[in-house]
Amino acid sequence: MHSNLQKLVSGVVGLVLAASLMSIAQSTDTVIGTWKLISAKSTMLNGKVDPYAFGKTPSGFMTFTREGRMSLIMADDARKPLSVLDRVAAPTDERAQAFATFVAYAGRYNMVGDRLVYHVEVSSIQNWVGTDLTRIIKFQGKQLTTRTLATVKGGVQQVIELRWQRVK
Repeated sequence: MHSNLQKLVSGVVGLVLAASLMSIAQSTDTVIGTWKLISAKSTMLNGKVDPYAFGKTPSGFMTFTREGRMSLIMADDARKPLSVLDRVAAPTDERAQAFATFVAYAGRYNMVGDRLVYHVEVSSIQNWVGTDLTRIIKFQGKQLTTRTLATVKGGVQQVIELRWQRVK
């Protein structure tokens, strides 16, 4: 009798584990592809909301592969071109503005429940290299919303929410 109970428990645990793995695989499949940024808002910890955290029409793309790789590139809508084509020789204030209005990173990713974890390998913000960035995600039709944990932008603690549209 004891052996039958062990078999039953092992079978149930196996089914739960298999269902969990299938759920994770299906969830990962839902994120695979390329997404275009359609909006960005931030909510300060005091509750104040900025509906245009990266301007009214920010631009950006985010791509996820089946092999577990991701990349993101995003720019404020108010970016100005440098006065010269040489990014190193451009005036310091122009380079600072260009850096402050642009972010890019890439690396591996994994999905755990409603969270994407990016394992950053290269970034426009060198401090992020070798770290993990966690995003809470929500799917709505062909749109994906990613939300940071509390982060600092412009010296203010806030949560940044990005809405993405799937690209065909």
